[in-house]
This record gives sequence, C-alpha cells and structure tokens, in this order.
Amino acid sequence: MRSFLFLQGPPAPFFWRLGKALEAEGHRVTRINLCIGDHLAWPRLGARNYRGSAARWPAYLARVLEERGVTDVLMCGEQRPLHKAALPVIHAHGANVVVTDFGYLRPDWITLELDGMSGLSRFPREAEAIRALAARVEQPDLDLRFRDNLPKMALWEMTTDILNWFYWILFPHYRSHLLVNPVRLYVSGAWRDRSRARRNRAARADLAALKKSRRPYFVFPLQMEVDFQIRAYSPYPGLREAIVEVLDSFARAAPPLACLAVKTHPFDQGVTPWDRVVTELAAERGLADRVVMLDGGTLKALLARARGIVTINSTFGIWAIRERRPVHVLGTAVYDVPGLTHQGDLDSFWQKPPPPDAELVEAWVQAASGTIQVRGGYYSADGLAHAVRESAYRLIHGLVGKPLSAEERAALARFGVRAGAG
Repeated sequence: MRSFLFLQGPPAPFFWRLGKALEAEGHRVTRINLCIGDHLAWPRLGARNYRGSAARWPAYLARVLEERGVTDVLMCGEQRPLHKAALPVIHAHGANVVVTDFGYLRPDWITLELDGMSGLSRFPREAEAIRALAARVEQPDLDLRFRDNLPKMALWEMTTDILNWFYWILFPHYRSHLLVNPVRLYVSGAWRDRSRARRNRAARADLAALKKSRRPYFVFPLQMEVDFQIRAYSPYPGLREAIVEVLDSFARAAPPLACLAVKTHPFDQGVTPWDRVVTELAAERGLADRVVMLDGGTLKALLARARGIVTINSTFGIWAIRERRPVHVLGTAVYDVPGLTHQGDLDSFWQKPPPPDAELVEAWVQAASGTIQVRGGYYSADGLAHAVRESAYRLIHGLVGKPLSAEERAALARFGVRAGAG
C-alpha cells in the first residue's frame, strides 16, 4: 500500500477525483489544506488545515509525513512558497515529489513528473538520451481528443483566488502566488475583455500588413508575469526586463529589414498595459517602424512565415519546433536541447536562426508523450476522467515519468484507459 499526500492542486476537481481513485484501490490518502480555496476543490475525504506560519511549516509537514508514512506528495507546480519550502522536507523523508500542471503538449495533455518542471525536470536534455527514450514508447496520437472548458477554468480560478482574499482570516498566514490583489486582477480582466473583438481585428490587420510587406519577421510571445516559468526559471525579475533585453538585441544585431512581432498572452488580464510598454520601449530604441505589437489574434497565424521565435520558456516554443521553426530560449525550458533550439547568444540568432532537427523533434515529442505527459485535461468531463485514470495507474505502480512496457500498457488498458501515447 502506498500513502499519498496532496497539497495545493489545480483549482478544479482533478486532485479530489484522483484522491478518490487512489483510495478506491486501497491506498492511503491525506490532504493538507493551505487556504480556503483548497476546501472548494476538496469537498470530502479527511483533510487537515494548516493555518500556521511559513516558519513552522517544514516541521509540521515533517510530522505529517512521518505519521502517515507518506510515499508520494502531489502538488500543482513546485514553486509556490509553501511547495518550494516543502521540497527538502519531502526529500529528507524519502518520499517522491510528484508535480502536475498543464501539459507541455497542449491543449489536451497534462504534465505528471517527478521533482518538478523546467529546471527541476528529470527529462533528458541530450539528443541521444531522448532518442533512446523515444524508442521505448509508442508513437503518439496527437489529434485533439479533449477540449478543456475555458469558462469553467476561469470561474474556478477566479472563485478560489477571491475566496482566499476575502476569507484570509481563516488561513491568516497564507500568501497567494498572485502578484496583485485578485479583485483588481479580475476587474481589470473583465474590462479588458470588453475590447477583445476590437483587439483581434486590429491584430489581424497588422499581421496582414506585415505579411504583405514581405519583410522577414521574428516572433516574441509574451508570457504571464505571474507565471513561475518567469519567476523561477528565468534570469528576469519580471517581464519588462526580458522585453528590454530582446529589443536591445534586436536593435543591435537583427538584419535592417527584419521586423519583430511581439504578442501579448491570450490570458493577460491587462493590469500592465504591455502594448504601451513595448511600443514606448521600441520607440526609445529607434524601432518604431520595425516592432509590430499585437494585442490580440492568435500565435498560430504568426508561425507560417516567421523567421524564428524568441521565448523566455513558453510552451509555444514546443509548438514552434513542431512546426520546424527556429527557436531561441531565454530562460530554462525542458525543450531547450541542442538540435531543437538555438544554443548561441541572442544576437547571433537574428542572423542565421537554425531550424530544429526534424527527427529529433519527433523523438522529443514521442519520448515526452510516453513518460511525463498524460492525455486529458482538468476542465472537461471526458478529459478529466482520462487524466485521473492514467495518473492513478502510474502513481500506484511507481511509473510516474517512466516509459511503459508492453505488459504495463496492457495492464493500463485493463485499468480503464489507454496509455498516455494515445
């Protein structure tokens, strides 16, 4: 019997459903609620409430791990303050850290891997190791099978964030990972949403003009500043610093006729007017006629003629290499591998951006889909059921992040779901 401990998870029923599945198979399940929003996502099954300070958290967690004989600790991301503080305690106890979040192979996959994501991921960064791993798993079916319910996702996140803010007295020491007050955040987002149609039209017109000009262009997709991919796995304290570095390099080293298309994140709440920030910074560097700011539209429309993509560590980089577009990574990314991404400095990328090795791209996707990716989603009934079943099987049998043998794939099929590769 294994003993599973759940910390903060996605603001959706995934952890709750997974806990029930593990308990139904005879395993011990424990939950520690760290905020009032945790109650919403864990309506039943015994849960402990931790209302103490951050300083007392490691000792408290160590007692729970010992008392419950915990073998595996599950969390959504590993960089939230109490999660990060928990890592050395869990490792000292000898338990596995199992991290989940939205998938690298979006939209209908989730990530399930040991230790952490990006810089903490165990996934290999060497071409030969990736090819060897790919040879041990099935060819993936990448056709879209599950569609997450985006309004449901937004409602879950908004409800939990605002409840945590209003009912802070119930967990007085809890500190949200958000950078601004959630009321301000969601009011700003609602106001910004009023202009969505207008912004999409303007972005389509600007992109059409850029393509009509026949000028070569690069793409720089902005990420959410709250994202721990920036806060923990990049050299930048915030998004502005990354923008400055990219624009400085582009002004200094890009071909004179080249343009740079900068696009805001589709879920940006508008707290910081990034379109204005980019436009002003570009003008200061004499790039007003070479930087196109797109505050709407889709990244997919940008890819077809893009000379290359510069990203901090967005999963859009994976999408880009799958489309055989050159990619330069500024931060730490699980796909930043020689042969997949540009390995020189940014200045050299503008001159001769190398395309990814097509065979290595296929191997990377195959290896990831068969090990650290689970088919499904958090916010659709069928996607959730699929993700819960495979995640439960991998957890019970100690197969998180590992390729499945033919016998294990057959056992997983009998368990109620096909392997992650399909």
